[in-house]
Amino acid sequence: MPQTTNSQLLINYLLHLADTTHILSQRNSEWCGHGPILEQDIAITNISLDLLGQARTLYQYAAELINDNKVPPLEREAATEDSLAYLRGERAYKNLLLVEQPKGNWATTVLRQYLYSQFQFELFQALQMLADHQIAAIATKSIKETTYHVRWSKEWVIRLGDGTTESHAKMLEAIDSLWPFVGEMFEASDYESIANVDFKLLQHNWLQKVTATFAEANLMVPENVFIQTGGKQGIHTEHLGFILAEMQYLQRSYPNAQW
Repeated sequence: MPQTTNSQLLINYLLHLADTTHILSQRNSEWCGHGPILEQDIAITNISLDLLGQARTLYQYAAELINDNKVPPLEREAATEDSLAYLRGERAYKNLLLVEQPKGNWATTVLRQYLYSQFQFELFQALQMLADHQIAAIATKSIKETTYHVRWSKEWVIRLGDGTTESHAKMLEAIDSLWPFVGEMFEASDYESIANVDFKLLQHNWLQKVTATFAEANLMVPENVFIQTGGKQGIHTEHLGFILAEMQYLQRSYPNAQW
């Protein structure tokens, strides 16, 4: 079996980061025109656009490395951000299972955004120190957006958790449905070694902040929950296939179509 090179590890890591933000962007965009009030409809749509922008920069860097190292995962002459987004199947996607779960109700959406954004904030802080200057620059730029994502989603978690009896119950349901997928964020895959991130420290910092937020929201952090994993290795839930079918329909129906 051929040895995995550092370039291949870096490409896989970039695809993991890009796929995760891309799929979460797609999930959040399902709220466009359906938010609880106009202001929050616009807010969740803008967050979707932020995530899509992050995915684009990561796909662009991955495509550059794929073409330079002649290791395209696609049967085409050159990889592009569009080909990486629209011409890979489920098993090639490396996104976290958390982000592909159905959007559910508003409580599910804001809780998922908070759990992931708090993780992303801690991760980007670490990646700013990475020797790879391009990833460090992407992290530095993206962390400004992520800071807002954390603040916005945290306020909603507190608002719903410490709100009415119904909103509190919705948050409890959201925690039950999403928490089994949270642990995967901290289970490092082989290609994440290229980032040299201390995932135990990252998890410690993340859990401290989430616990404080939950306490303010009158919620409890679950314990002893079985962790669902596989997304980083391309093993997904049934939900990803439906997302890709919708997201990739136009490109697959009209190959090489351009605006």
